[in-house]
Amino acid sequence: MISTAGTGVFYVTKTGAKKEKLSLKKYDKKVRKHVVFKEHKIK
Repeated sequence: MISTAGTGVFYVTKTGAKKEKLSLKKYDKKVRKHVVFKEHKIK
């Protein structure tokens, strides 16, 4: 999961087999706010 604030902060989570992408509101340390993190493949 990568931050939508564009800071490059990410969380690693485990998900089951599903179709839709996961998006959660989590804390971004660089901007010191809760922002939406969206599921994205690690490059």
